[in-house]
Order: sequence, then structure tokens, then C-alpha cells
Amino acid sequence: MHDPEETGFTSDGLDLDAALWVRGIDYLSGWREATDAARALADALEAAGVNATDLQLRAGTDPDGSGIITLKCSPDVARDVARLVE
Repeated sequence: MHDPEETGFTSDGLDLDAALWVRGIDYLSGWREATDAARALADALEAAGVNATDLQLRAGTDPDGSGIITLKCSPDVARDVARLVE
């Protein structure tokens, strides 16, 4: 999982929607909610046998301040997760 407080935080490039903040929108609450949910998902996947080092979960916010989570993994890990959900 990557977030600004962790070492190894990386950016995949400039996202203008993510870079421009609008006064009055609570981005921090959305990011915190997404961070908590990403940690819960990572813990659940690891408990189910998916190696946490094989995936990346990144917490962020949409332009409206709502939390979002980006999952990045290999096709093999995606198939493992799909089998778990089925």
C-alpha cells in the first residue's frame, strides 16, 4: 500500500484532477477513509493467502473529496483475487 506517510511512495504522473484542490472540499476525510479501507482490504487478502508484496493499494480522493482506492497487481494476482470473490 502506498501513501505519502510511507517510505517508497511514488507517483505515476501528473493527474490534474488530483492536483487541483477546491476550497471547502474535505479531501483529508475521504483520503483517511480510503486509507482505512485499503488497509482492511490488504489484511483480508493477505489472510486469504494473497501475498501483500504482490499488489499495491493506493488511497486517494476524487475531485469531489470522496475516497478512492487504486489496486495495481499482476494478472496472476488478479486471477487469485477473482477466485476468492467467486
